[in-house]
Amino acid sequence: MSEVNEKPSPSSYDAYTPQQMANRVEKVGVAKAELAFLPTFVLALLAGAFIAFGAAFYTLVTTDSGLGFGPTRMLGGLAFSTGLILVIVGGAELFTGNNLIVMAWADRKVSHAQLLRNWGIVFVGNFVGSLGTAVFVGLSGIFSLQDGAVGQQAVAIAEAKVALPVTEAFFRGLLCNTLVCLAVWLCFSARTVVGKIVAIVFPITAFVALGFEHSIANMYLIPVAYFAGLENISLAGFLTNLIPVTLGNIVGGSGFVALTYWAVYLRKR
Repeated sequence: MSEVNEKPSPSSYDAYTPQQMANRVEKVGVAKAELAFLPTFVLALLAGAFIAFGAAFYTLVTTDSGLGFGPTRMLGGLAFSTGLILVIVGGAELFTGNNLIVMAWADRKVSHAQLLRNWGIVFVGNFVGSLGTAVFVGLSGIFSLQDGAVGQQAVAIAEAKVALPVTEAFFRGLLCNTLVCLAVWLCFSARTVVGKIVAIVFPITAFVALGFEHSIANMYLIPVAYFAGLENISLAGFLTNLIPVTLGNIVGGSGFVALTYWAVYLRKR
């Protein structure tokens, strides 16, 4: 496999080409798989907290919006983009984005054990970071804002998620992480922070506006409703959402993005 060519092509407007992007994703995937436990876990904690910040921002800006259905959801998506911007620019380990490690795995540069180890550590770290942020947000008192309307919105979001049928949750998870991993993929074309942010905002805004399901965001959005006054969300209800959404995220990110681009740009012919 050829090394990443740092010289842009004349027609690339200073962006990496898709072939270069594939090489970069593979190289980063190997580095992620080989990262020691402690930094991986700490960076996963951060990613869980970052996504939770985006989800909290989403909850606030969609509260009592008079903009109408579509514009309100678009505004919420823009707000939620904050989470992935923090992950990519700040540096953190996000389970859904790490589905792209499958490109290095398919090229046999990452083993089965390394792939599952990374996913396991990062998933647990994301959960702890998201849940911890939910606790802190609940204790902060922000759900009393706008005469309690923010808390009511948090409750409504959680109730809608746990009410989703399993099949719908799976396919919303699949579509969500297709867009999330495409956002991360596009970031590998960028050479500047501004370029990365622009690459993130549109796919993430799209998945949020369309109502797709992100497993790590739901690790915050469902538990946090308890602090907003919804006391009847059970562990079973939480898992009934989280499990199919997580499986859908894996299929969308690993299969529809990682394996597709591996087959096009990295598969040895």
